[in-house]
Amino acid sequence: MNRTLLLAPTGRGVGLTASCLGLVHALQQRGVDVGFLKPLAQPAEAVGRADTTSALARLACGLDSPDPIAADRVEQLLSRDALDALLELVVAAAQPLIERHDVLVVEGLKPAPGLVYASRVNAAVAKALDADVVLVGAAAGHDFERLAENVAIAAQAYASAGRARVIGAVANRLPEDAAGEVGAALARHRIALAAAVPFQAELTWPRVRDIIAGLDTTEVNAGDPDRRVKEVLVAAQAVPGLLPLLREGRLLIVPGDRHEVILSACLAAMNGIQLAGLVLTLDVQPDPRVWELCRPAAATGLPVLLTASSTYEAATIVHDVDPSVPPEDAERAQRLMTSVAGRFDPEWLTAVAVPAHASRLSPPAFRRLLTQRAALADRRIVLPEGLEPRTIRAAVSCHELGLARCVLLADPVQLAARAEGLGITLPDGLEALDPAVIAEDYVDELVAARRHKGMTPDRARDELADAITLGAMMLRLGRVDGMVAGAVHTTAATLRPALQLIGPAPGAQLVSSIFFMCLPDEVVVYGDCAVNPDPDAQQLADIAVQSAASARRFGIEPRVAMISFSTGSSGAGADVDKVREATRLVREREPGLLVDGPLQYDAAAIASVARDKAPGSAVAGRATVFVFPDLNTGNTTYKAVQRSANIVSIGPMLQGLAKPVNDLSRGALVDDIVYTIAITAIQAAGVGAAV
Repeated sequence: MNRTLLLAPTGRGVGLTASCLGLVHALQQRGVDVGFLKPLAQPAEAVGRADTTSALARLACGLDSPDPIAADRVEQLLSRDALDALLELVVAAAQPLIERHDVLVVEGLKPAPGLVYASRVNAAVAKALDADVVLVGAAAGHDFERLAENVAIAAQAYASAGRARVIGAVANRLPEDAAGEVGAALARHRIALAAAVPFQAELTWPRVRDIIAGLDTTEVNAGDPDRRVKEVLVAAQAVPGLLPLLREGRLLIVPGDRHEVILSACLAAMNGIQLAGLVLTLDVQPDPRVWELCRPAAATGLPVLLTASSTYEAATIVHDVDPSVPPEDAERAQRLMTSVAGRFDPEWLTAVAVPAHASRLSPPAFRRLLTQRAALADRRIVLPEGLEPRTIRAAVSCHELGLARCVLLADPVQLAARAEGLGITLPDGLEALDPAVIAEDYVDELVAARRHKGMTPDRARDELADAITLGAMMLRLGRVDGMVAGAVHTTAATLRPALQLIGPAPGAQLVSSIFFMCLPDEVVVYGDCAVNPDPDAQQLADIAVQSAASARRFGIEPRVAMISFSTGSSGAGADVDKVREATRLVREREPGLLVDGPLQYDAAAIASVARDKAPGSAVAGRATVFVFPDLNTGNTTYKAVQRSANIVSIGPMLQGLAKPVNDLSRGALVDDIVYTIAITAIQAAGVGAAV
């Protein structure tokens, strides 16, 4: 089982990238196969230059880390309230790395002026990737209690945003030997100290080429632009006061006509003091006679640069330079990474390499899985409600995304007119079949299929006037791979032709349904909420087995809770006995399946309740499949959760049919229809394709 770790900052300038690189290196040193992802680029205006974190990871760690989603794309989606679409892109970027590595380290967004969405998006990314969160903070002076409080506040924010798990904190810029005090302060908030990193000034020193990046300069003497800048000095004093300040690693900024300062700096260089460099302002070249005296200093590698900026402007630009490590500074990146890696707690690292929680599938990951598998399935899906506006839009979307080959049952002329009226451009290759034209082709087959029920050709023609019946016949004969309907029809109107003409799958005792409930932090399965009014124990067991199999097929690890008004042996009566017997039958049929019941909903879903009501249960508190005792309970619960929590529910997906037919809610949105078509295509891939 893989593990994903999101490193998120508690504030600005806390050393987030250094912490990420250090953690990656520390895990690599322990032999862990680790990957790195910076999914979202920092806006250039927030960092002073384009986001280079991924390039730095490639340089320092030797990892094949993809470039992040561009900042303008991130802001465009967020401005349109399309966070879900953004998270699907994040999942798409992370998925190959998760599959390829045992641990994936993910860097969150750093807060900056104007970047008001950083914390909200970081929490959403943590949930989308089912990631554990490691918070990164920095100590201001020796105030370790404040550091711990900031981390605790951030941890509470992640917890309140969903089930994001904070598993530790990295504390940067500490005094030496402060790990014990910081660890104790964090422990009071029940947060583990993952790493205590002392401040090391030499790891902050940029090169001359980095610190003058914002200046428009010309070379008087190129010298060594890779010299480290420890400090910047504006040379305003006379020579006697300046001399004690001429020390190794200092970059001097001075007007080009201050010849006494230039001479003093060059004499210092000739006497072995390795100044970082000399920046001459106001575009004033040194006097040639002075420069002739300075040539021996130039030969030592002293960079001397000329800029048109004033001394004040140059000092301001240099002061505001981005302090982060440039992607081409391999030496500094390596030293920083190695230093931070050595500060991680070995016991914490050992625990990190082993997943400590049951996996869960987030809604963005689930939607990504649907689109990927549907595209691979490449199935032909019939849509009987071919003139219904939402269905048309969904068919166009599926065609453009390559999710399925949709067949709209509609007169092509009427469809074109309807699409034009809706402002929809029908793509080439989107298939439309006129029911009035093709119905006659299925009369004989329908008579043969229902002769035992007294079917005649005239009656068959009447029934084939119903587009859902026609679609079911197309599916029966293998002309299509699946059918989706119900946008303007009842569940009964959709299900009846399917039961009559498709029939149950081999071994299925009944046809049932499930909904995929896209809760804020994970996708769970509810069954049966649409078909069977009052199943007996045997039928309820069959629904549970079918629902678990469907969950597994769609990437959800099944942990089945048999729902009742009672947990364990706390209640009695026929209703509880039915659930208890159904649970026994499921265990008998599927010994390897995690199932428990009877369980109340809160005991099944909430870990803290489960500890009190069902201690020791392998399902309680972490159920992913909820099987309701009857249709009244299931349908009421799904609608209450859907509407009250304002979540997306995909379904009902019918299970137990020989070929896939799926129903839509009459209030379905276009996206609901798209994902139902994708589900149908995936189901069809498991039972064979149409010829």
